[in-house]
Amino acid sequence: MHIVKKNTSSLPLLTTVKGLMVLCFLCMGGVATSQVSSSVDTLQIRIGEEVQYTVEVAADSTDLVIFPEGQTFLPLEVIESYKVDTTYEQARVKLIKKYGLTQFDSGSYTIPAQQIYVNEKPFSTDSVKIEVADVVVDTTQQKMFDIKPALEIDRPPFNVFTLILWILAIVLILAGVAYFFFRRKKRREEAEKQLPPYEEALVALQNLDNSELLAENKSKEYYSGLTEIVKRYLHREVDDTALESTSDELIERLQLHKDAGHFEFDTQTIKKLDSILKRADLVKFAKMSQQSGQASADRNVIEEIINETKEVIPEPTEEELLENEEYLERLRIRKRRKQWITGIAGVFAAGILAAAIYGGVNGFDNLQDHLLGNETRDLSEGRWIKSEYGSPVVIIETPKVLVRAEVDTVSSRSVLVKNKDIFTAGTIQDELYVKVSTTQFNQPQELELEGALDEALALLERGGAKNMLVKRESFETQKGIKGIKAFGEFNVQVSDDKVLTEPSSYELLLFAQQNGLQEVLVVYQDDERFAEGIKQRITNSVELEISEK
Repeated sequence: MHIVKKNTSSLPLLTTVKGLMVLCFLCMGGVATSQVSSSVDTLQIRIGEEVQYTVEVAADSTDLVIFPEGQTFLPLEVIESYKVDTTYEQARVKLIKKYGLTQFDSGSYTIPAQQIYVNEKPFSTDSVKIEVADVVVDTTQQKMFDIKPALEIDRPPFNVFTLILWILAIVLILAGVAYFFFRRKKRREEAEKQLPPYEEALVALQNLDNSELLAENKSKEYYSGLTEIVKRYLHREVDDTALESTSDELIERLQLHKDAGHFEFDTQTIKKLDSILKRADLVKFAKMSQQSGQASADRNVIEEIINETKEVIPEPTEEELLENEEYLERLRIRKRRKQWITGIAGVFAAGILAAAIYGGVNGFDNLQDHLLGNETRDLSEGRWIKSEYGSPVVIIETPKVLVRAEVDTVSSRSVLVKNKDIFTAGTIQDELYVKVSTTQFNQPQELELEGALDEALALLERGGAKNMLVKRESFETQKGIKGIKAFGEFNVQVSDDKVLTEPSSYELLLFAQQNGLQEVLVVYQDDERFAEGIKQRITNSVELEISEK
Protein backbone atom coordinates (compact mmCIF):
# COMPACT_ATOMS: atom_id res chain seq x y z
CA MET A 1 0.00 0.00 0.00
CA HIS A 2 1.50 3.31 -1.16
CA ILE A 3 0.64 6.56 0.46
CA VAL A 4 0.94 9.59 -1.74
CA LYS A 5 2.03 12.57 0.33
CA LYS A 6 1.18 16.00 -0.98
CA ASN A 7 3.94 18.56 -1.12
CA THR A 8 2.53 21.39 0.98
CA SER A 9 5.78 23.31 1.24
CA SER A 10 5.05 25.33 -1.93
CA LEU A 11 1.71 26.71 -0.69
CA PRO A 12 3.15 29.52 1.41
CA LEU A 13 5.35 30.59 -1.51
CA LEU A 14 2.35 30.65 -3.89
CA THR A 15 0.34 32.64 -1.38
CA THR A 16 3.18 35.12 -1.05
CA VAL A 17 3.47 35.58 -4.83
CA LYS A 18 -0.25 36.18 -5.14
CA GLY A 19 -0.12 38.73 -2.35
CA LEU A 20 2.73 40.56 -4.02
CA MET A 21 0.84 40.66 -7.33
CA VAL A 22 -2.26 42.08 -5.62
CA LEU A 23 -0.09 44.65 -3.88
CA CYS A 24 1.53 45.67 -7.20
CA PHE A 25 -1.88 46.13 -8.84
CA LEU A 26 -3.00 48.22 -5.90
CA CYS A 27 0.16 50.31 -6.13
CA MET A 28 -0.31 50.76 -9.85
CA GLY A 29 -3.88 51.84 -9.25
CA GLY A 30 -2.65 54.22 -6.61
CA VAL A 31 -0.12 55.72 -9.04
CA ALA A 32 -2.77 56.16 -11.73
CA THR A 33 -5.16 57.91 -9.35
CA SER A 34 -2.43 59.99 -7.78
CA GLN A 35 -1.63 61.76 -11.08
CA VAL A 36 -4.02 64.59 -10.18
CA SER A 37 -4.42 66.27 -6.80
CA SER A 38 -5.96 69.52 -5.58
CA SER A 39 -5.75 71.75 -2.53
CA VAL A 40 -6.82 75.15 -1.20
CA ASP A 41 -4.81 77.57 0.90
CA THR A 42 -7.69 78.23 3.30
CA LEU A 43 -11.16 76.95 4.13
CA GLN A 44 -12.50 80.20 5.54
CA ILE A 45 -12.53 83.63 3.90
CA ARG A 46 -14.37 86.89 4.30
CA ILE A 47 -16.58 88.34 1.59
CA GLY A 48 -14.46 89.33 -1.44
CA GLU A 49 -11.24 87.71 -0.20
CA GLU A 50 -9.31 85.35 -2.45
CA VAL A 51 -8.91 81.64 -1.91
CA GLN A 52 -6.22 79.95 -4.02
CA TYR A 53 -7.27 76.64 -5.51
CA THR A 54 -4.23 74.59 -6.67
CA VAL A 55 -4.26 71.63 -9.04
CA GLU A 56 -1.11 69.47 -9.34
CA VAL A 57 -0.66 66.99 -12.19
CA ALA A 58 2.23 64.53 -12.38
CA ALA A 59 2.63 63.31 -15.95
CA ASP A 60 5.12 62.36 -18.61
CA SER A 61 6.76 65.17 -20.58
CA THR A 62 4.90 64.06 -23.74
CA ASP A 63 1.42 63.96 -22.16
CA LEU A 64 -1.27 66.45 -23.19
CA VAL A 65 -2.83 68.04 -20.11
CA ILE A 66 -5.92 70.28 -20.31
CA PHE A 67 -6.93 72.29 -17.25
CA PRO A 68 -10.46 73.70 -16.74
CA GLU A 69 -11.07 77.20 -18.06
CA GLY A 70 -13.87 79.66 -17.43
CA GLN A 71 -16.41 79.75 -14.62
CA THR A 72 -16.31 76.04 -13.76
CA PHE A 73 -15.95 76.72 -10.02
CA LEU A 74 -19.46 78.08 -9.52
CA PRO A 75 -20.88 79.08 -7.05
CA LEU A 76 -17.40 80.62 -6.47
CA GLU A 77 -16.19 83.07 -9.11
CA VAL A 78 -12.81 82.89 -10.84
CA ILE A 79 -11.10 86.26 -10.45
CA GLU A 80 -7.66 85.15 -11.68
CA SER A 81 -6.36 82.18 -13.65
CA TYR A 82 -2.61 82.00 -13.03
CA LYS A 83 -0.04 80.62 -15.45
CA VAL A 84 0.95 76.98 -15.20
CA ASP A 85 4.19 76.33 -13.27
CA THR A 86 6.29 73.37 -14.44
CA THR A 87 8.87 71.40 -12.45
CA TYR A 88 10.85 68.46 -13.79
CA GLU A 89 11.51 65.23 -11.92
CA GLN A 90 13.68 62.94 -14.07
CA ALA A 91 11.49 61.82 -17.03
CA ARG A 92 8.28 63.20 -15.50
CA VAL A 93 6.96 66.69 -15.04
CA LYS A 94 4.78 68.25 -12.37
CA LEU A 95 2.30 70.87 -13.61
CA ILE A 96 0.91 73.26 -11.01
CA LYS A 97 -2.12 75.37 -11.96
CA LYS A 98 -3.57 77.93 -9.52
CA TYR A 99 -6.93 79.71 -9.59
CA GLY A 100 -7.97 82.73 -7.56
CA LEU A 101 -11.57 82.26 -6.35
CA THR A 102 -13.91 84.46 -4.32
CA GLN A 103 -17.55 84.91 -3.30
CA PHE A 104 -19.39 88.12 -2.49
CA ASP A 105 -22.17 86.61 -0.40
CA SER A 106 -21.70 85.04 2.99
CA GLY A 107 -22.54 81.40 3.57
CA SER A 108 -21.24 77.88 3.09
CA TYR A 109 -20.20 76.98 -0.46
CA THR A 110 -18.77 73.89 -2.12
CA ILE A 111 -16.14 74.06 -4.84
CA PRO A 112 -17.29 71.36 -7.28
CA ALA A 113 -15.00 68.60 -8.50
CA GLN A 114 -12.97 69.74 -11.52
CA GLN A 115 -12.29 67.73 -14.66
CA ILE A 116 -8.62 67.57 -15.78
CA TYR A 117 -7.84 65.74 -19.01
CA VAL A 118 -4.56 63.85 -19.45
CA ASN A 119 -4.26 62.53 -23.00
CA GLU A 120 -8.08 62.96 -23.29
CA LYS A 121 -8.60 60.79 -20.18
CA PRO A 122 -10.65 62.61 -17.51
CA PHE A 123 -9.52 62.88 -13.90
CA SER A 124 -11.67 64.42 -11.19
CA THR A 125 -10.51 66.38 -8.17
CA ASP A 126 -12.22 66.33 -4.78
CA SER A 127 -14.88 68.87 -3.92
CA VAL A 128 -13.99 71.36 -1.18
CA LYS A 129 -16.27 73.17 1.27
CA ILE A 130 -15.52 76.87 1.84
CA GLU A 131 -17.00 79.09 4.54
CA VAL A 132 -17.53 82.76 3.56
CA ALA A 133 -18.03 85.05 6.56
CA ASP A 134 -19.53 88.53 6.73
CA VAL A 135 -17.33 91.54 7.31
CA VAL A 136 -18.28 92.91 10.71
CA VAL A 137 -19.08 96.61 10.55
CA ASP A 138 -19.34 98.68 13.72
CA THR A 139 -22.19 101.03 12.85
CA THR A 140 -21.70 102.93 16.13
CA GLN A 141 -18.27 104.11 14.98
CA GLN A 142 -18.69 104.15 11.19
CA LYS A 143 -20.88 106.96 9.88
CA MET A 144 -23.44 105.86 7.27
CA PHE A 145 -24.04 107.81 4.06
CA ASP A 146 -26.80 107.75 1.50
CA ILE A 147 -26.19 106.07 -1.82
CA LYS A 148 -25.03 108.62 -4.33
CA PRO A 149 -27.13 109.02 -7.46
CA ALA A 150 -25.87 107.82 -10.84
CA LEU A 151 -24.04 110.43 -12.88
CA GLU A 152 -24.00 110.75 -16.62
CA ILE A 153 -20.42 110.99 -17.83
CA ASP A 154 -19.63 112.59 -21.13
CA ARG A 155 -17.31 110.85 -23.50
CA PRO A 156 -13.63 111.64 -22.94
CA PRO A 157 -12.59 114.91 -24.62
CA PHE A 158 -10.44 114.65 -27.70
CA ASN A 159 -6.81 115.69 -27.57
CA VAL A 160 -6.78 119.36 -28.54
CA PHE A 161 -2.99 119.51 -28.75
CA THR A 162 -2.89 116.66 -31.27
CA LEU A 163 -5.61 118.34 -33.34
CA ILE A 164 -3.68 121.63 -33.36
CA LEU A 165 -0.51 119.85 -34.53
CA TRP A 166 -2.43 118.16 -37.36
CA ILE A 167 -4.02 121.44 -38.43
CA LEU A 168 -0.68 123.27 -38.35
CA ALA A 169 1.01 120.57 -40.39
CA ILE A 170 -1.76 120.59 -43.00
CA VAL A 171 -1.80 124.39 -43.12
CA LEU A 172 1.97 124.46 -43.70
CA ILE A 173 1.64 121.91 -46.49
CA LEU A 174 -1.18 123.86 -48.09
CA ALA A 175 0.79 127.10 -47.74
CA GLY A 176 3.79 125.51 -49.44
CA VAL A 177 1.63 124.21 -52.30
CA ALA A 178 -0.10 127.59 -52.67
CA TYR A 179 3.23 129.45 -52.67
CA PHE A 180 4.60 127.14 -55.34
CA PHE A 181 1.60 127.65 -57.62
CA PHE A 182 1.54 131.40 -56.88
CA ARG A 183 5.19 131.82 -57.84
CA ARG A 184 4.69 129.88 -61.06
CA LYS A 185 1.60 131.89 -61.88
CA LYS A 186 3.36 135.18 -61.18
CA ARG A 187 6.31 134.27 -63.37
CA ARG A 188 3.98 133.17 -66.15
CA GLU A 189 2.03 136.42 -65.96
CA GLU A 190 5.23 138.43 -66.04
CA ALA A 191 6.38 136.51 -69.11
CA GLU A 192 3.04 137.13 -70.81
CA LYS A 193 3.16 140.85 -69.96
CA GLN A 194 6.73 141.22 -71.23
CA LEU A 195 7.11 143.89 -73.92
CA PRO A 196 8.48 143.13 -77.36
CA PRO A 197 12.30 143.30 -77.48
CA TYR A 198 12.57 146.70 -79.18
CA GLU A 199 10.00 148.44 -76.94
CA GLU A 200 11.55 146.79 -73.86
CA ALA A 201 14.99 148.16 -74.79
CA LEU A 202 13.69 151.71 -75.31
CA VAL A 203 11.82 151.65 -71.99
CA ALA A 204 14.93 150.36 -70.21
CA LEU A 205 17.00 153.21 -71.72
CA GLN A 206 14.39 155.71 -70.58
CA ASN A 207 14.51 154.30 -67.03
CA LEU A 208 18.30 154.50 -67.10
CA ASP A 209 18.07 158.16 -68.11
CA ASN A 210 15.72 158.83 -65.21
CA SER A 211 18.10 157.28 -62.71
CA GLU A 212 20.58 159.40 -60.74
CA LEU A 213 23.56 157.11 -61.37
CA LEU A 214 25.57 159.65 -63.38
CA ALA A 215 24.74 162.48 -60.99
CA GLU A 216 25.95 160.34 -58.13
CA ASN A 217 29.11 159.42 -60.06
CA LYS A 218 28.23 155.73 -60.20
CA SER A 219 29.77 154.95 -63.54
CA LYS A 220 30.17 151.25 -62.86
CA GLU A 221 26.45 150.76 -62.15
CA TYR A 222 25.54 152.95 -65.15
CA TYR A 223 27.63 150.98 -67.65
CA SER A 224 26.44 147.68 -66.17
CA GLY A 225 22.83 148.69 -66.85
CA LEU A 226 23.69 150.03 -70.31
CA THR A 227 25.47 146.88 -71.47
CA GLU A 228 22.72 144.66 -70.02
CA ILE A 229 20.11 146.56 -72.06
CA VAL A 230 21.88 146.01 -75.36
CA LYS A 231 22.80 142.41 -74.54
CA ARG A 232 19.22 141.56 -73.55
CA TYR A 233 17.94 143.04 -76.80
CA LEU A 234 20.45 141.07 -78.86
CA HIS A 235 19.68 137.97 -76.77
CA ARG A 236 15.98 138.14 -77.67
CA GLU A 237 16.33 139.21 -81.31
CA VAL A 238 19.67 138.00 -82.66
CA ASP A 239 21.54 135.43 -80.55
CA ASP A 240 20.09 133.57 -77.52
CA THR A 241 23.55 133.31 -75.91
CA ALA A 242 24.22 137.05 -75.73
CA LEU A 243 23.48 137.41 -72.00
CA GLU A 244 25.94 134.64 -71.05
CA SER A 245 28.67 135.77 -73.49
CA THR A 246 31.66 137.96 -72.78
CA SER A 247 32.20 141.12 -74.80
CA ASP A 248 34.65 139.45 -77.20
CA GLU A 249 32.44 136.37 -77.60
CA LEU A 250 29.42 138.51 -78.41
CA ILE A 251 31.27 140.55 -81.05
CA GLU A 252 32.63 137.34 -82.57
CA ARG A 253 29.16 135.76 -82.80
CA LEU A 254 27.67 138.91 -84.36
CA GLN A 255 30.41 138.79 -87.01
CA LEU A 256 29.62 135.12 -87.66
CA HIS A 257 25.93 135.97 -88.16
CA LYS A 258 26.93 138.74 -90.59
CA ASP A 259 29.24 136.42 -92.56
CA ALA A 260 26.60 133.67 -92.66
CA GLY A 261 24.03 136.10 -94.08
CA HIS A 262 21.63 135.74 -91.18
CA PHE A 263 21.53 139.47 -90.58
CA GLU A 264 22.81 142.36 -92.67
CA PHE A 265 24.84 143.99 -89.90
CA ASP A 266 26.84 147.06 -90.81
CA THR A 267 30.53 146.67 -90.03
CA GLN A 268 30.63 150.10 -88.40
CA THR A 269 27.73 149.10 -86.12
CA ILE A 270 29.66 146.06 -84.87
CA LYS A 271 32.79 148.17 -84.33
CA LYS A 272 30.89 150.84 -82.37
CA LEU A 273 29.37 148.14 -80.16
CA ASP A 274 32.78 146.55 -79.64
CA SER A 275 34.24 149.91 -78.59
CA ILE A 276 31.46 150.58 -76.04
CA LEU A 277 31.62 147.05 -74.55
CA LYS A 278 35.39 147.28 -74.04
CA ARG A 279 35.08 150.73 -72.46
CA ALA A 280 32.35 149.41 -70.17
CA ASP A 281 34.59 146.50 -69.11
CA LEU A 282 37.37 148.96 -68.20
CA VAL A 283 34.93 151.03 -66.16
CA LYS A 284 33.43 148.04 -64.40
CA PHE A 285 36.57 145.99 -63.74
CA ALA A 286 39.51 148.39 -64.03
CA LYS A 287 37.70 151.36 -62.43
CA MET A 288 38.69 153.63 -65.35
CA SER A 289 37.37 157.17 -65.18
CA GLN A 290 35.71 158.17 -68.44
CA GLN A 291 35.75 161.67 -69.89
CA SER A 292 32.92 164.07 -69.17
CA GLY A 293 29.93 163.37 -71.40
CA GLN A 294 31.32 160.00 -72.57
CA ALA A 295 28.64 158.00 -70.75
CA SER A 296 25.81 160.02 -72.33
CA ALA A 297 27.43 159.66 -75.76
CA ASP A 298 27.74 155.90 -75.32
CA ARG A 299 24.10 155.77 -74.30
CA ASN A 300 23.07 157.47 -77.56
CA VAL A 301 25.28 155.15 -79.58
CA ILE A 302 23.60 152.13 -77.92
CA GLU A 303 20.19 153.45 -78.92
CA GLU A 304 21.44 153.90 -82.52
CA ILE A 305 22.79 150.33 -82.53
CA ILE A 306 19.40 149.03 -81.32
CA ASN A 307 17.60 151.01 -84.05
CA GLU A 308 20.01 149.82 -86.78
CA THR A 309 19.72 146.23 -85.59
CA LYS A 310 15.92 146.40 -85.68
CA GLU A 311 16.06 147.55 -89.30
CA VAL A 312 18.24 144.64 -90.44
CA ILE A 313 16.14 141.99 -88.67
CA PRO A 314 13.92 140.40 -91.36
CA GLU A 315 10.13 140.42 -90.94
CA PRO A 316 8.65 137.06 -89.90
CA THR A 317 7.31 134.93 -92.74
CA GLU A 318 3.78 133.51 -92.88
CA GLU A 319 5.14 130.16 -91.74
CA GLU A 320 6.77 131.76 -88.73
CA LEU A 321 3.61 133.67 -87.92
CA LEU A 322 1.62 130.44 -88.15
CA GLU A 323 4.08 128.68 -85.90
CA ASN A 324 3.78 131.57 -83.49
CA GLU A 325 -0.02 131.23 -83.50
CA GLU A 326 0.27 127.50 -82.83
CA TYR A 327 2.71 128.24 -80.05
CA LEU A 328 0.31 130.74 -78.49
CA GLU A 329 -2.50 128.19 -78.74
CA ARG A 330 -0.37 125.61 -76.97
CA LEU A 331 0.31 128.21 -74.30
CA ARG A 332 -3.42 128.79 -73.85
CA ILE A 333 -4.10 125.06 -73.57
CA ARG A 334 -1.27 124.69 -71.08
CA LYS A 335 -2.62 127.62 -69.09
CA ARG A 336 -6.11 126.08 -69.01
CA ARG A 337 -4.68 122.73 -67.92
CA LYS A 338 -2.73 124.38 -65.12
CA GLN A 339 -5.86 126.17 -63.97
CA TRP A 340 -7.66 122.84 -63.75
CA ILE A 341 -4.76 121.34 -61.82
CA THR A 342 -4.72 124.29 -59.44
CA GLY A 343 -8.45 124.00 -58.83
CA ILE A 344 -8.29 120.25 -58.22
CA ALA A 345 -5.33 120.71 -55.88
CA GLY A 346 -7.26 123.33 -53.95
CA VAL A 347 -10.28 121.06 -53.58
CA PHE A 348 -8.03 118.18 -52.54
CA ALA A 349 -6.26 120.36 -49.96
CA ALA A 350 -9.60 121.55 -48.57
CA GLY A 351 -10.74 117.93 -48.32
CA ILE A 352 -7.59 116.97 -46.42
CA LEU A 353 -8.09 119.86 -44.00
CA ALA A 354 -11.74 118.92 -43.45
CA ALA A 355 -10.78 115.26 -42.94
CA ALA A 356 -8.13 116.23 -40.39
CA ILE A 357 -10.60 118.31 -38.41
CA TYR A 358 -13.25 115.57 -38.54
CA GLY A 359 -10.69 112.94 -37.53
CA GLY A 360 -9.45 115.04 -34.64
CA VAL A 361 -12.98 115.55 -33.32
CA ASN A 362 -14.59 112.15 -34.02
CA GLY A 363 -11.55 109.91 -34.29
CA PHE A 364 -9.53 108.84 -37.32
CA ASP A 365 -10.93 105.30 -37.14
CA ASN A 366 -14.40 106.70 -37.80
CA LEU A 367 -12.97 108.81 -40.64
CA GLN A 368 -11.38 105.74 -42.21
CA ASP A 369 -14.60 103.76 -41.88
CA HIS A 370 -16.63 106.47 -43.65
CA LEU A 371 -14.09 107.01 -46.43
CA LEU A 372 -12.95 103.45 -47.15
CA GLY A 373 -15.87 101.51 -45.72
CA ASN A 374 -15.86 98.88 -42.97
CA GLU A 375 -17.87 95.73 -43.62
CA THR A 376 -17.64 94.60 -39.98
CA ARG A 377 -18.99 97.94 -38.78
CA ASP A 378 -21.79 97.79 -41.33
CA LEU A 379 -22.75 94.35 -40.00
CA SER A 380 -22.64 95.60 -36.41
CA GLU A 381 -24.70 98.74 -36.98
CA GLY A 382 -27.00 97.42 -39.70
CA ARG A 383 -30.36 95.72 -39.45
CA TRP A 384 -30.28 92.29 -37.76
CA ILE A 385 -32.59 89.35 -38.43
CA LYS A 386 -34.02 87.13 -35.69
CA SER A 387 -35.34 83.81 -36.97
CA GLU A 388 -35.85 80.11 -36.24
CA TYR A 389 -33.75 77.42 -37.92
CA GLY A 390 -33.87 73.63 -38.10
CA SER A 391 -35.58 71.03 -35.94
CA PRO A 392 -35.26 71.02 -32.93
CA VAL A 393 -35.56 74.77 -33.46
CA VAL A 394 -32.65 77.14 -32.82
CA ILE A 395 -33.68 80.78 -32.38
CA ILE A 396 -30.84 83.18 -33.19
CA GLU A 397 -30.29 86.81 -34.20
CA THR A 398 -27.73 87.48 -36.96
CA PRO A 399 -26.67 90.42 -39.19
CA LYS A 400 -27.51 88.34 -42.27
CA VAL A 401 -30.19 85.74 -42.82
CA LEU A 402 -28.88 82.16 -42.78
CA VAL A 403 -29.33 80.05 -45.93
CA ARG A 404 -29.81 76.27 -46.01
CA ALA A 405 -26.58 74.48 -46.93
CA GLU A 406 -25.63 71.01 -48.09
CA VAL A 407 -25.48 68.44 -45.29
CA ASP A 408 -22.21 66.66 -44.52
CA THR A 409 -23.17 63.06 -43.70
CA VAL A 410 -19.71 62.05 -42.47
CA SER A 411 -20.38 61.27 -38.80
CA SER A 412 -20.08 58.41 -36.38
CA ARG A 413 -23.85 58.66 -35.84
CA SER A 414 -24.89 59.01 -39.49
CA VAL A 415 -26.76 55.69 -39.46
CA LEU A 416 -28.82 56.89 -36.48
CA VAL A 417 -29.67 60.31 -37.95
CA LYS A 418 -33.31 60.84 -38.80
CA ASN A 419 -33.00 64.41 -40.01
CA LYS A 420 -30.21 67.00 -40.18
CA ASP A 421 -30.37 70.67 -41.23
CA ILE A 422 -27.52 73.13 -41.74
CA PHE A 423 -27.91 76.89 -42.24
CA THR A 424 -24.98 79.25 -42.93
CA ALA A 425 -24.13 82.86 -43.71
CA GLY A 426 -20.76 83.58 -45.35
CA THR A 427 -17.78 81.23 -45.52
CA ILE A 428 -15.01 80.34 -43.11
CA GLN A 429 -12.68 82.68 -45.04
CA ASP A 430 -14.96 85.73 -44.65
CA GLU A 431 -14.82 88.33 -41.90
CA LEU A 432 -17.89 86.69 -40.33
CA TYR A 433 -19.18 83.13 -40.71
CA VAL A 434 -22.27 81.83 -38.88
CA LYS A 435 -23.48 78.24 -38.95
CA VAL A 436 -26.51 76.64 -37.27
CA SER A 437 -26.88 72.86 -37.36
CA THR A 438 -29.70 70.73 -35.92
CA THR A 439 -29.84 66.93 -35.82
CA GLN A 440 -32.67 64.53 -34.97
CA PHE A 441 -31.98 60.85 -34.23
CA ASN A 442 -34.16 57.84 -35.02
CA GLN A 443 -34.63 56.91 -31.39
CA PRO A 444 -34.03 58.49 -27.99
CA GLN A 445 -30.47 58.16 -26.74
CA GLU A 446 -28.16 59.66 -24.20
CA LEU A 447 -25.73 62.02 -25.90
CA GLU A 448 -22.30 62.91 -24.54
CA LEU A 449 -21.60 66.54 -25.35
CA GLU A 450 -17.83 66.07 -25.06
CA GLY A 451 -17.83 63.43 -27.79
CA ALA A 452 -20.19 65.46 -29.97
CA LEU A 453 -17.98 68.50 -29.48
CA ASP A 454 -14.93 66.54 -30.59
CA GLU A 455 -16.76 65.50 -33.78
CA ALA A 456 -17.82 69.10 -34.47
CA LEU A 457 -14.23 70.32 -34.02
CA ALA A 458 -12.94 67.57 -36.31
CA LEU A 459 -15.49 68.59 -38.95
CA LEU A 460 -14.37 72.21 -38.61
CA GLU A 461 -10.76 71.14 -39.06
CA ARG A 462 -11.65 69.24 -42.24
CA GLY A 463 -13.32 72.45 -43.45
CA GLY A 464 -10.02 74.37 -43.38
CA ALA A 465 -9.29 75.20 -39.73
CA LYS A 466 -5.58 74.61 -39.10
CA ASN A 467 -3.39 75.10 -36.00
CA MET A 468 -6.54 75.08 -33.89
CA LEU A 469 -6.40 76.29 -30.29
CA VAL A 470 -9.29 74.83 -28.28
CA LYS A 471 -10.62 75.92 -24.90
CA ARG A 472 -13.72 74.36 -23.36
CA GLU A 473 -16.20 75.43 -20.75
CA SER A 474 -19.88 75.12 -19.89
CA PHE A 475 -22.43 77.46 -21.45
CA GLU A 476 -25.90 78.60 -20.44
CA THR A 477 -28.41 80.56 -22.51
CA GLN A 478 -30.33 83.55 -21.21
CA LYS A 479 -33.22 81.23 -20.25
CA GLY A 480 -31.02 78.77 -18.40
CA ILE A 481 -30.57 76.04 -21.02
CA LYS A 482 -27.19 74.44 -20.42
CA GLY A 483 -24.73 73.23 -22.99
CA ILE A 484 -21.01 73.21 -23.73
CA LYS A 485 -18.79 75.75 -25.46
CA ALA A 486 -15.48 75.53 -27.30
CA PHE A 487 -13.62 78.66 -28.30
CA GLY A 488 -10.18 79.80 -29.43
CA GLU A 489 -8.35 80.58 -32.67
CA PHE A 490 -7.22 78.86 -35.85
CA ASN A 491 -5.63 79.67 -39.22
CA VAL A 492 -7.80 79.28 -42.31
CA GLN A 493 -6.43 77.14 -45.16
CA VAL A 494 -7.45 78.76 -48.45
CA SER A 495 -5.66 76.32 -50.78
CA ASP A 496 -3.49 73.22 -50.69
CA ASP A 497 -0.31 75.24 -50.11
CA LYS A 498 -1.60 78.48 -48.58
CA VAL A 499 -2.72 79.18 -45.00
CA LEU A 500 -3.73 82.66 -43.84
CA THR A 501 -1.25 84.09 -41.33
CA GLU A 502 -3.85 86.19 -39.52
CA PRO A 503 -5.79 83.90 -37.17
CA SER A 504 -9.57 83.73 -37.03
CA SER A 505 -11.43 83.49 -33.73
CA TYR A 506 -14.31 81.09 -33.22
CA GLU A 507 -16.96 80.08 -30.70
CA LEU A 508 -18.81 76.77 -30.94
CA LEU A 509 -21.95 76.09 -28.84
CA LEU A 510 -23.43 72.61 -28.49
CA PHE A 511 -26.67 71.51 -26.85
CA ALA A 512 -27.99 67.96 -26.44
CA GLN A 513 -31.54 66.67 -26.08
CA GLN A 514 -32.94 63.19 -25.64
CA ASN A 515 -33.02 62.61 -29.36
CA GLY A 516 -31.57 65.83 -30.79
CA LEU A 517 -28.35 67.83 -31.12
CA GLN A 518 -28.13 71.59 -31.76
CA GLU A 519 -24.95 73.42 -32.80
CA VAL A 520 -24.13 77.12 -33.28
CA LEU A 521 -20.76 78.15 -34.76
CA VAL A 522 -19.47 81.73 -35.11
CA VAL A 523 -16.12 82.36 -36.87
CA TYR A 524 -14.86 85.93 -37.14
CA GLN A 525 -11.73 87.97 -37.84
CA ASP A 526 -11.18 90.07 -34.74
CA ASP A 527 -10.70 93.76 -35.64
CA GLU A 528 -10.56 94.80 -31.94
CA ARG A 529 -13.52 97.14 -32.50
CA PHE A 530 -16.74 95.52 -33.75
CA ALA A 531 -16.16 91.80 -34.35
CA GLU A 532 -16.16 90.78 -30.68
CA GLY A 533 -19.40 92.69 -30.09
CA ILE A 534 -21.03 90.98 -33.08
CA LYS A 535 -20.04 87.57 -31.70
CA GLN A 536 -21.35 88.42 -28.23
CA ARG A 537 -24.66 89.64 -29.63
CA ILE A 538 -25.10 86.46 -31.68
CA THR A 539 -24.27 84.05 -28.86
CA ASN A 540 -26.34 86.00 -26.31
CA SER A 541 -29.37 85.77 -28.62
CA VAL A 542 -29.25 81.96 -28.88
CA GLU A 543 -32.40 80.28 -27.56
CA LEU A 544 -33.60 76.72 -28.12
CA GLU A 545 -36.86 74.89 -28.49
CA ILE A 546 -36.28 71.92 -26.20
CA SER A 547 -38.33 68.84 -26.92
CA GLU A 548 -39.82 66.94 -24.02
CA LYS A 549 -38.00 63.83 -22.84
